[in-house]
Amino acid sequence: MIYTLTCNPSLDYFVTVEQFALHKTNRTSAEQILPGGKGLNVSMMLQNLGTESTALGFTAGFAGDEIKRLAAVQGIRTDFITLDEGYSRINIKLNNYEGTEINGMGPEISQEAMEALYLRTDRLQPGDILVMAGSIPASAPDDLYARLMERLSAREILFVVDTTGERLREALFYRPFLIKPNRDELASLFDADIAGRRDAVPYALRLREMGARNVLISMSGEGAVLADETGAVYESPAPAGDVINAVGAGDSMVAGFLAGWQQAGDFSHAFLTGLAAGSASAFSENFATKKEVEMLRAQLRAPVRIL
Repeated sequence: MIYTLTCNPSLDYFVTVEQFALHKTNRTSAEQILPGGKGLNVSMMLQNLGTESTALGFTAGFAGDEIKRLAAVQGIRTDFITLDEGYSRINIKLNNYEGTEINGMGPEISQEAMEALYLRTDRLQPGDILVMAGSIPASAPDDLYARLMERLSAREILFVVDTTGERLREALFYRPFLIKPNRDELASLFDADIAGRRDAVPYALRLREMGARNVLISMSGEGAVLADETGAVYESPAPAGDVINAVGAGDSMVAGFLAGWQQAGDFSHAFLTGLAAGSASAFSENFATKKEVEMLRAQLRAPVRIL
């Protein structure tokens, strides 16, 4: 079973505002509300691909209730911890102003709620996959991901970590099955200039040497790079298409990689499935359907093996 952890899930309010202007009343011409948060995004994309998962995390208040309701409507199994105070965050995302969004803070997470999370993850069985994605709220331990991996390290759980900076460095000690930095995160981690796919390869290898079993680097329109645990390194350009909504594209790539790996047990196949899933979601208003992913996957050539 795949489990995803989103410490600070959200209601994402996507709006289109024509000719947005400061200091004026702006009206939407289109709007949509979806459950959000990186781990929950992975669960939603897995569901579209026909792969089951269970979404873990914390919810609170009316917004938390709606997150759970919307997830259930989409067929996603959840096991969220309900907090007694506050409310889950609401994020505003302006569709026609790419990258423009206002994200809420989210509720305080108590020590009792943290203990409840530890008990939930204690149920995981050998061979299960735990996806830990996104930032950690200020009220939670900043090394939460490392604590979970240490707690579960003897259980043969496969860890997937999609975070940044020091939190990513901490995770490497526990040999995560997969990490997925994007180009900007990779450049920041190593203080490097990474223009193209080949520029990313030395840093992917360094991350593998530092402990990651598989390193998947997403590079937006440039495509992606994979350094896998067999010693192989692959690169592939992204499929052609018009970006409509890049929110969740990286999470879709993680979901596609995991679904592809479970299907075939082959990293090259998983790599292309991840690339197709990430691109298909970027080319769609919402998370891509399985059909859309399969159509893009059919267009991709075999990845170039560099090593």
